[in-house]
Amino acid sequence: MKSCLAVDIGGTKIAAAIIKSGKVIRRQQIPTPSSSHPEDMDKALERLLTPFISEVSMVAVASTGIIKDGILTALNPLNLGGLNNYPLRAVIEKITEKPTTVINDAQAAAWAEYQTIELNMVNMVFITVSTGVGAGVVINNDLLIGANGIAGHAGHTLADPNGPICGCGRQGCVESIASGTAIGEAGKAFFGDDCTGEIVFKHFTQNDPNAIDIVNRSAKAIAHLIADLKMVLDIELVTLGGSVGLAPHYLERVQHYLVQQPSPYQTKIQHARCGADAGLIGVAHWASTTH
Repeated sequence: MKSCLAVDIGGTKIAAAIIKSGKVIRRQQIPTPSSSHPEDMDKALERLLTPFISEVSMVAVASTGIIKDGILTALNPLNLGGLNNYPLRAVIEKITEKPTTVINDAQAAAWAEYQTIELNMVNMVFITVSTGVGAGVVINNDLLIGANGIAGHAGHTLADPNGPICGCGRQGCVESIASGTAIGEAGKAFFGDDCTGEIVFKHFTQNDPNAIDIVNRSAKAIAHLIADLKMVLDIELVTLGGSVGLAPHYLERVQHYLVQQPSPYQTKIQHARCGADAGLIGVAHWASTTH
């Protein structure tokens, strides 16, 4: 594998690392600019990436949002400070003068998870339940990107037509019910206006009935999402990641609701294995071996 500068752009941080043989060699990160001005993102990327340029032959980027033809558009306008229609690949190629590949961050993480599976011969979905809900899909040894870069945005499928309005503008998305943000929002009625998903989970571990109801609602939405994906894609494995997905006992709650579905809707679920650097590792591998 060639030396690769991998970049992971999220709503709160931008990480960059040199990846060699699937390992993170050197890593640095900065806060994501909370600005809708493209110039601020340009400057942040230049500051972060410049020290790495001489050590790599290519750049691979995993970013939140929809990526089409190297341009980042926001499904949820609140992400990235309102930055939208941002020419991400062109900006990075101008900074680094290296060939640059850009895909969605959940797609990249799914590809990293797929590399950990024995023989790499299963159809799988990686689901991250964190600030939002995202997913990446691997079918027949191929990472699904889609003609418009949208493949895998399973958090924006319907969970409850009468549910909350999602940040994307649609009513009742899985993300509006199951995400850490949604869990924190639901907890405000019981635990105060400054409630977060982390606070709800603290009460959940203390067997607070209100927190249990909120977490169960999230887990049930994810279980139904998995059942839907099984029917559409005939997946054999789901790996569950993100701060909520990896929280104690959350996977058990998802399994509890999934096994209540008829058997054709059920599939194996396990915790994601690649941790916080999954996007970096996955996008570097994908760019180096398929492009």
